[in-house]
Amino acid sequence: MEENTFKDYTRTSVNPSTKTIGHRKCGIVFNFIDGKSPKKYSSRKELKILAAKFAEKNELLMENVERFLLEVDRLKSRGQLSDVEILIGAYRKILESKNALKVYPNEKKHNPLI
Repeated sequence: MEENTFKDYTRTSVNPSTKTIGHRKCGIVFNFIDGKSPKKYSSRKELKILAAKFAEKNELLMENVERFLLEVDRLKSRGQLSDVEILIGAYRKILESKNALKVYPNEKKHNPLI
């Protein structure tokens, strides 16, 4: 962990120059005083890689992965959303559309009366 971090100063509610640490690989500087989580704004290419990993980790079906990546691209085009806001927003959109369908292509509708 030590080799992946660096010392830095950041503006907090307590002091305009508070000592903190950052992470070398992603470049995020942490604000432990105010408890704010850092926001990251990746390039479109970096965000697509993150989205693909997110989809794999959440075991999305292939047809949902395609729609998820399109939704990520659409949200990124809006401009001022952080990576986390984009990924969660796109995932929620996929879940909403999945719930609206109710029946999946390979599943039969379950009716207890039949």
